Amino acid sequence: MPEIRNYTLNFGPQHPSAHGVLRLVLELDGEVIERADPHIGLLHRGTEKLAESKPYNQSIPYMDRLDYISMMCNEHGYVLALEKMLGIVAPQRAQYIRVMFDEITRILNHCMWLGAHALDIGAMTVFLYAFREREDLMDAYEAVSGARLHAAYYRPGGVYRDLPDSMAKYQPSKWHKQKEVDRLNENRQGSLLDFIEDFTRRFPTYVDEYETLLTDNRIWKQRTVGIGVVSPERALQMGFTGPMLRGSGIEWDLRKKQPYAVYDQLDFDIPVGVTGDCYDRYLVRIEEMRQSNEIIKQCIDWLRNNPGPVMLDDHKHVPPKREQMKGNMESLIHHFKLFTEGYALPEGEVYTAVEHPKGEFGVYLVSDGANKPYRLKIRAPGFPHLAALDEMSRGHMIADVVAIIGTQDIVFGEIDR
Repeated sequence: MPEIRNYTLNFGPQHPSAHGVLRLVLELDGEVIERADPHIGLLHRGTEKLAESKPYNQSIPYMDRLDYISMMCNEHGYVLALEKMLGIVAPQRAQYIRVMFDEITRILNHCMWLGAHALDIGAMTVFLYAFREREDLMDAYEAVSGARLHAAYYRPGGVYRDLPDSMAKYQPSKWHKQKEVDRLNENRQGSLLDFIEDFTRRFPTYVDEYETLLTDNRIWKQRTVGIGVVSPERALQMGFTGPMLRGSGIEWDLRKKQPYAVYDQLDFDIPVGVTGDCYDRYLVRIEEMRQSNEIIKQCIDWLRNNPGPVMLDDHKHVPPKREQMKGNMESLIHHFKLFTEGYALPEGEVYTAVEHPKGEFGVYLVSDGANKPYRLKIRAPGFPHLAALDEMSRGHMIADVVAIIGTQDIVFGEIDR
């Protein structure tokens, strides 16, 4: 009998590199992919529909849960939409804090991407290195918001509170002796800004370590060079944004082309690729981490020298301070009204977009004048990238699908919504 060479194969959702929530149906000729059909919806939580039944501020925590690797960038897109509709602008200090945390989030995202992508392809060490850096930045998240992941820190009118003057410290225990605890607490003696500044001094060396492990690694190059090539024209046609578009050689970055917050006052470069393969997209993200580090340094310098409010003093949209609320009847009423029914947006529609670590994260919001959205549509950066998976993987081997999923840096919270 002739050997049957055509297979239809389920790839995921339990496959480790499908990250638990992607089901791919692969049509194969031997081990060569003829068609890849992504089945999504395994993480569908109805975020956009839920937002229609809640006052505007109560949907901010939902944004964190969309792309749960890039929490504050999601919040930024949503909060900007509300501010644009309300016609308010956050104080400058709040905008610098937002930009600093956007870039911290970009590094967090790229560390996670690099660790997981390398692990999928077969490099174990990078995963451990990248998570070491994430730990420090997660502590910065925790210092400002009290949460390591879902921060809900950005608010219409600014940020929840100013940067703290002290960092939480490790305590001795039966696992950690005093000497080790003292070493761990060395960079926690000052404020949060001191802690982040210490990180920015160390971080370029860490990126060098990643590059030592991967950039000229023979196996890494065999797995990524020439895999998943997308031409610049095709990348534009398929709606690519972020590192996926820049990896194909198109210099498009909303932070430069449509500046928001204070990006127009900062100095940084946009890295672009040449051939549009997995290796180029890797190099683009590595350089983005270095550029983000420089942006954070500039924000730290500005924030040190410019104290000021981090929230508007407009109690129609922003709750009054707690001590005011306790001692002033009018403030108590404002507090009560804001936390029960919230505020109403004028009738109309708005679209705002931010340069999220994965691409353009957009929020399209329609208001009918009520205290909750009439419609909310989220433009997830990963969605068009996943749609291109079929085209990117045709003619490649099964093992290359893993590299292509990794290079797309897709997270299903935002794709399924």
